[in-house]
Amino acid sequence: MKEKFILTFSENTTNKPIINDLIKKHDIIVNVIKADISAGEKGTAFVEINATKSEMDKALKYLKIHNVILQSVDKYVHLNSDPCIHCGACTSVCFAGALKMNNENKLEFDTSKCIVCELCVDACPLELFEIHFNK
Repeated sequence: MKEKFILTFSENTTNKPIINDLIKKHDIIVNVIKADISAGEKGTAFVEINATKSEMDKALKYLKIHNVILQSVDKYVHLNSDPCIHCGACTSVCFAGALKMNNENKLEFDTSKCIVCELCVDACPLELFEIHFNK
């Protein structure tokens, strides 16, 4: 099973190899999509964890024991691309790099990079972005 999470690390945990230990001790796959972590400062990471149900449960328990705040990403962004005029307004707010203009000045949306920050929803002048929730 694959699940996406936003992990928030306190100032006391950013200097510890928590994600490394998570991988080694629980034999799971962690894909770090985006991270902003500096030792001694509060930090965040957007990750996708790939594990069996049992391994996932152990991994989440391990994170909680180490005071890492978990936020499940249970929603996704949908782009109604047909009426898009490729103005690029959404790309200017997409710090995750999910929205980019290609060499032909056409908008490309890489959903695997989207962290569902919802900034594109407000940035789009044609209101082409929608937030959907997983069941």
